[in-house]
Amino acid sequence: MKIFDHKHIKNVVFVGAHNSGKTTLAETMLFEAGLINRRGTIEDNNTVADYHDIEHERQASVFATPIHTEWRNYKINIIDTPGLDDFIGEIISSIRVGDTIATVINGKHGVEVGTEIIWNYIDKYNKPTLFIVNQIDSADCNFDEAYDSIKTLVGNNVVQIQYPLKIDGSQCIIDVLKMKCYKFGPDGGKPEKIQIPDNEKEKAEYLHNELVEKAAENDEALMELYFEKGTLNEDEMRQGIKAGMLNHDLFPVFCVSALQDMGSGRLMGFIDNVAPAAADLKPEQSLEGESIMPKPDAPTSLFVFKTLYQANLGQITFFKVKSGEVNINDRLTNSRTDEEEVINQLFIMDGKTRHSVNKLSTGDIGATLKLKVTETNDTLYSGNIPITIKPILYPAPRISKAVSVENKADDEKLSEALKRIHKQDPTVLITYSKESKEQILGCQGELHLATIDWSLKHHYNITVTYKKPKIKYRETIQRSSTANYRHKKQSGGSGQFAQVHLKIEPWYEGIPEPEGFNIRGKEEVDLPWGGKLVFYNCIVGGVIDLRYLPSVMKGVLEVMEEGPLTGSYIRDVRVMVYDGKMHSVDSNDISFKIAGAHAFKEAFLNANPKLLEPTNELTVKVPEDMVGNVMTDLQSRRSIIQGFDTANNYQILKCTIPAAELFGYSTDLRSLTQGKATFSSKFSSYQPVPNNIQNQLVKEEV
Repeated sequence: MKIFDHKHIKNVVFVGAHNSGKTTLAETMLFEAGLINRRGTIEDNNTVADYHDIEHERQASVFATPIHTEWRNYKINIIDTPGLDDFIGEIISSIRVGDTIATVINGKHGVEVGTEIIWNYIDKYNKPTLFIVNQIDSADCNFDEAYDSIKTLVGNNVVQIQYPLKIDGSQCIIDVLKMKCYKFGPDGGKPEKIQIPDNEKEKAEYLHNELVEKAAENDEALMELYFEKGTLNEDEMRQGIKAGMLNHDLFPVFCVSALQDMGSGRLMGFIDNVAPAAADLKPEQSLEGESIMPKPDAPTSLFVFKTLYQANLGQITFFKVKSGEVNINDRLTNSRTDEEEVINQLFIMDGKTRHSVNKLSTGDIGATLKLKVTETNDTLYSGNIPITIKPILYPAPRISKAVSVENKADDEKLSEALKRIHKQDPTVLITYSKESKEQILGCQGELHLATIDWSLKHHYNITVTYKKPKIKYRETIQRSSTANYRHKKQSGGSGQFAQVHLKIEPWYEGIPEPEGFNIRGKEEVDLPWGGKLVFYNCIVGGVIDLRYLPSVMKGVLEVMEEGPLTGSYIRDVRVMVYDGKMHSVDSNDISFKIAGAHAFKEAFLNANPKLLEPTNELTVKVPEDMVGNVMTDLQSRRSIIQGFDTANNYQILKCTIPAAELFGYSTDLRSLTQGKATFSSKFSSYQPVPNNIQNQLVKEEV
């Protein structure tokens, strides 16, 4: 297979909302380049990019899929991504390794909420971006409105390269860079080049001049040339457009009909001639603070952006060559583990099809099999100087479910399956709660969860039950209380005896020392679950030997691990042990531990115990015309609104909300706003539970 150098490799990531036509456009580009003889369709389940069984079942992309095409001595690597933000991990990792982001817009709908979410990541990574308005042959397409929505999204630096036009019933595209009109037959394909119609020349000239000005703005030499000549030629315009894209200051707009193969060849020509290659990008900085030069003679470094498991192959590792070259049998070091990996095989992947190659150069995207320790986000490097490429930061889960198997014999099998799913998709998080004794699965939404469940059933033959995770409540007290307990046990031989008198009080930061006690010692315990236990030795006259006090505290801590209200952890209490009795023969550590536990539990129940619940800081970004419904829903969830910010046509609501009220919020918010709102949340603090809810929770535990 032909090997391309770093100046002739273009990495283009197709992003866009669901049903914008990304997969169809990728298929058309492969067909246009002659790499496939027949175009597949989503409906027939035979496209190159969507080859997974679940994608066939849902007739939508679930995975980001690398494919490639060749056009006029350039290699174009395409990564076709899902359109739903439930699969945002696949999208982000692809954007991270893309050199140009091609954002596909459905011409019937313009910029949709999915595109807006994706744009935030494109903007964060400062990636060169072009826009493609698709479905221009549809009667419902409104190119002008779609273009205006792009302008609203990215600002005034958007610029038209093309616009669609119907001439005598035929679909045409006016290209204001080349100042040509492309006329397509009913079946698309190669167009007829004709002169721009007279009635369109004024509009085309206006857009051409606007393009010239935008191109000139991005290069001082071009600006001087523009002032001198009053215009720029086509090559000079290309130079200026590329500079603008590299600066993330210019966003060209194209138009196509992916389904009818209209405009794809011209788009590929622009990608070849103008879109930045890896060699054009600024050097990336490693975590060690060194520049990673995108040159074939630099030390080799590979960035792993995707891991995939297939039943017949095992682990497939996808990477981008950030610098140097990688050859078969190269030995590279994993910067995370310091272990050596041997590259036994090298592939270029087109969906499920593997093409073996002997080497890959800077900027290229490839894959290998069966690495020992390498995972997504890892760096492999050559030489003695470590190179660690900055990892992808994935968003936190938006929903969480407690998962368990129907067949207990599958427990270990489930654990291994979820670990593998996490390695394949880092936005899937698996944790075990020692407190609630539950395995918690975090993901991006209900659809994301459905695909995980599908995988567990079809790939691992595991049936899983999902339920609402138990809320991690805390218990504390609201007033002081005293108690004493005598533990006595006699059953022949040495017995057990201990008596403990203690007082408990609520603890808070800065509280003064207790009054009325002769404090002989103090121990502060930072509890693993948050909060404190402060334990005082207030014994006088030696009524309890000092050696038994640690046992008393151990008994208290045991009760604090399972509070008497709901079995939740107890926090923020101080205990003063001030009196008691012991026996010279029968007293021992276990006796004082039991006495301390019983005394503490009795005092706790008499100290007006209070249940605390975790609350989260919640941020919701919602269109202005939908704020009322979202606020009404939040108020029904016991939230407290903290404030508002404004961003374009969105309101950003900030509030605190009990974690118990967030269950199902992702689905409800999507339903309330037709998927146009997004949210994020993080733990804030523990707050008292309302009395009616506390009574209900305590009753449920009885």
